[in-house]
Amino acid sequence: MKEETHIKEKKIALLERELATITECLEEVRAALKDAEELRREVKGLKLFIGRVHPEFKVQFPGIMKKIKG
Repeated sequence: MKEETHIKEKKIALLERELATITECLEEVRAALKDAEELRREVKGLKLFIGRVHPEFKVQFPGIMKKIKG
């Protein structure tokens, strides 16, 4: 009986550690997604600015992206 209780307690402790690890990973992913979203907005702003200053950029940009993506 004591053994079963001890095993259950170990399993619960292990699950709690796993949940903590998963939570930490999710927080890191959330921070990375937030950074990526901020970069996306900045790139969009730069594209709009460059497109206004240099109208030919709007035409050339898709070709540039094709070359970058390979």
